[in-house]
Amino acid sequence: MCLTGVDYFSTLGYQPAIAAAAAGALSPVATLILVAVTLFGALPIYKRVARESPHGEGSIAMLEKLLPKWKGKIFVLVLLGFAATSFTITMTLSAADASAHLIENPFAPSWLHGQEVVVTLGFLLLLAAVFLRGFREAIGIAVALVAVFLLLNLVVVLVAAAEVAAHPQPIGDWWTVLTAQHSNPLAMIGVALLVFPRLALGLSGFETGVVVMPQIEGAPGDTPSNPQGRILGAQKLLTAAAWIMSGFLIASSFVTTLLIPAAEFEAGGAASGRALAYLAHKYLGEGFGTLYDISTIAILWFAGASAMTGLLNLVPRYLPRYGMAPIWARAVRPMVIVFTVVAAVVTIAFKADVNAQAGAYATGVLVLITSASVAVTLSARRRGQRIASLGFGVISLILIWTTLANVWDRPDGAGIAALFILGIVVVSFVSRARRAFELRAASITLDDEALSFVAAQDSGQITLIAHEPERLSAAAYRRKLEHACSVSHLTPADEPLFIEVMVDDSSDFETHLLVRGVTRHGYRILEVHSSNVPNTIAAVMLHIRDITGLMPHVYFRWTEGDPLVNLLKFLVIGEGEIAPVTREVLREAEPDVTRRPWVHVG
Repeated sequence: MCLTGVDYFSTLGYQPAIAAAAAGALSPVATLILVAVTLFGALPIYKRVARESPHGEGSIAMLEKLLPKWKGKIFVLVLLGFAATSFTITMTLSAADASAHLIENPFAPSWLHGQEVVVTLGFLLLLAAVFLRGFREAIGIAVALVAVFLLLNLVVVLVAAAEVAAHPQPIGDWWTVLTAQHSNPLAMIGVALLVFPRLALGLSGFETGVVVMPQIEGAPGDTPSNPQGRILGAQKLLTAAAWIMSGFLIASSFVTTLLIPAAEFEAGGAASGRALAYLAHKYLGEGFGTLYDISTIAILWFAGASAMTGLLNLVPRYLPRYGMAPIWARAVRPMVIVFTVVAAVVTIAFKADVNAQAGAYATGVLVLITSASVAVTLSARRRGQRIASLGFGVISLILIWTTLANVWDRPDGAGIAALFILGIVVVSFVSRARRAFELRAASITLDDEALSFVAAQDSGQITLIAHEPERLSAAAYRRKLEHACSVSHLTPADEPLFIEVMVDDSSDFETHLLVRGVTRHGYRILEVHSSNVPNTIAAVMLHIRDITGLMPHVYFRWTEGDPLVNLLKFLVIGEGEIAPVTREVLREAEPDVTRRPWVHVG
């Protein structure tokens, strides 16, 4: 919970000030709406996400299952773009706000003023150093930081509440302003709903709450297919975090609105971006205020740990499996360096300005939560749970409106997210093209019939003829055999095997291959379902070589058509220029030409 909380709870460092700046006297009302959405919207959604994706895949995996083939992959890439936006901006915005708290402290040296970018980059490098050291250390630091930060916030809120109780005049002043601006409660709620999207930062943390599920030990009886203990633990985590945060949001919104002059929330004001810190210094003295600043700086700096954890769980989980990232993208340390470099570039581009990044942060958070709500709505509908699907559908509509309103109000956030999406899509497809000639078989299994076909080849080599699975007539097999014999030394007496590859989902990259032996019209055939043809044939040939010790030979006919079009067909639908691509895959997989299976084309 603390690892999630360094992101979620750390928003207390700036959320009350953002709410007051956006909503003014309506800040407490708008915050109550935020809490209602949190407890009755986001929390039920993510408790269901935890149940349906218990291995840390999050809502993205749920949507991937609902959308087939390339549509699902591209949709996942778009969502990963928004996730990358949310998590990266979490690191940069939190580090920038930590820098602001450091520089604004009265005991900070004067030479730090104007050095926000340098200080923020220093915080990001320090965060990377923690993850390069090890993940367990990150969890230990998170527990200590969250415990101290929440304790200090509790002290500040209680002291501020006591001040309000002792001198209730601010309550009357606030109510006078509120009723003067808004004639009735319905008008207040309506205006609060309009400014609610600006408070969406207070919803951060739910996606990382399910992403960190693999760190939950679970119960002794848990199994990979049914980890009930882990699911229950994740739901407790989400519930505890949501209720703790909701209590702090409501209390902090009221006391900061009542006790801090409105002018101080404006840009350059003493409470801008640091409302609770302002109260800590004012009512508890510079010493306690400095202690609060140190705690806030520490948790804001380490809020990036939650985001880094999310990135390290999501990106390696999807992109390498899609063939859209190098193999080394599965390793933690190289990816930590990549994410840190990206965060540094974002920090420099935005000059470590918290307000400039808030729109992108809110956009990323809202899109992820909205996608989760849509995923659980569709899931409930498919399971025939009409009441649940109706409830989640209403929440989805609210979140969709909130997201669109946020994009309309702050289009720069959507623009930044679009750049992340474009970057991920371009890098992904370039990587997929570069990895196109890998074997791409996660495992290969021959059934008993296929093994008997291979064992019956006693000529010192395994002879295969590539055949299109759409042509299943006896004449089609006879013509293919006659052609192979006419352009080679083969004869029908050699009884070669046919190999047929059925392309199921060409968007998949790594697949588990089951090779079945079948007999059709008296011809022996090796059938295999896969995501592509040439890589599969190459992988099966190498596997046969390894289990038999014999050298496989495969015979093709040249593919008709434009070579560039055929190459594009291979990249997109897994077919196309089969023979030369099979040979290229074999060449890359087996550098020793004396051990490389043969490819014959006629």
